[in-house]
Amino acid sequence: MASLLYVCVRPERGAADAEHASFRRALGAEVVDRLDLLEEPLDPTRLARYRGVVVGGSPFNVTDPDKDAVQLRVESDLRRIAHRAIDGDIAVFFTCFSIGVVTQMLGGEVTTATPEAASATVIRTTADGAVDPVFGPSSPALTVFTAHKESAVALPAGATLLATNESCPVQAYRVGTHLYTAQFHPEPTPRDFADRMTFYRTTGYFDPEEFDRVQDQVLSASVTEGAALLRRFADTFA
Repeated sequence: MASLLYVCVRPERGAADAEHASFRRALGAEVVDRLDLLEEPLDPTRLARYRGVVVGGSPFNVTDPDKDAVQLRVESDLRRIAHRAIDGDIAVFFTCFSIGVVTQMLGGEVTTATPEAASATVIRTTADGAVDPVFGPSSPALTVFTAHKESAVALPAGATLLATNESCPVQAYRVGTHLYTAQFHPEPTPRDFADRMTFYRTTGYFDPEEFDRVQDQVLSASVTEGAALLRRFADTFA
């Protein structure tokens, strides 16, 4: 049985390749296999080969009014992965866009009312987060990278809130023991995140005329705990 799988949902190949490398380094694993859902549909039997799965970010939004066939299939496949995690078959750490997929799957509402621009952000762990095996050692607060246009209105039914802040109340939650979701990006270093910005310069995550200033702020940020979360996720489950 292999240990870890990275699920890619980014259309931009350069950004996806870099994200895969970021996850591999953050997880502390020399080998993290890759499944690109934009290129191939999910084969459920493949998941049985892994103990831990991480799902990367995407410019997709579950609130997008017009979705093509690929995005609809990707969202369906992510829901299938989430159900496997809820059943305890595998452990999965969903990030960015995919927290919206899981939230809707659980009957929750996703809104565009609480976006966060590309930046380093302080989030606080909840009382439940403080005793969680993945989030607990980072209590009471940690700095992570955010960049999103949508987020959960409230904690969906059956979930346990792990982290929050004023600008985005639902930053991370757990369902059962094996499904983790995070609105933020836990895997990139400041250099990784600054490089990723070049792929999304004109896509609405920041003012393109402010690119240099925002990138300088990203590069000067001290962000290490996101990777620590992923390392503990790997140590706990894989």
